Amino acid sequence: MSYNDEKEFPLGKLTTLLALLHKSPAGHEIKKELTNRGYRFTVGRVGAMDLNKVIASIETNAKSNGIIDGESYREVHALYHSILEAVQGVGRGTVQFGEILRTVGLTYSVVRGEINSPGYSGEWISICIYGTIGAPKKGFEHDALGFGFNHI
Repeated sequence: MSYNDEKEFPLGKLTTLLALLHKSPAGHEIKKELTNRGYRFTVGRVGAMDLNKVIASIETNAKSNGIIDGESYREVHALYHSILEAVQGVGRGTVQFGEILRTVGLTYSVVRGEINSPGYSGEWISICIYGTIGAPKKGFEHDALGFGFNHI
């Protein structure tokens, strides 16, 4: 399959596919397309009962892999809002994990790049978080997916 049609596979869809498929053969093709478009991207994993640890993992990964400049307020701000939006999807709007005895095991992707479509031109950052959420007991969790998107 080819992922090079920007209308069929825009930044957000590629971000989501990267989080879901990064270890599969399709993941290799998605990474190749992201690179061809000049996008910067990273994939990471985090498991925690503490929301702060989830946010810190994504933020640290994005900074250390050059997705954002940690000294730029504008870039950190865009990243932070994208993370919060994605986490709200995972938590179904409630951004509490450990406080109400829920734990998460998540894979996330962070992608940054230029969008050249009317009304959206400029740099954007997107984050997809996929994994499980539930009680801190094996077998008491279910799949969850969250997505965040923000202009830089």
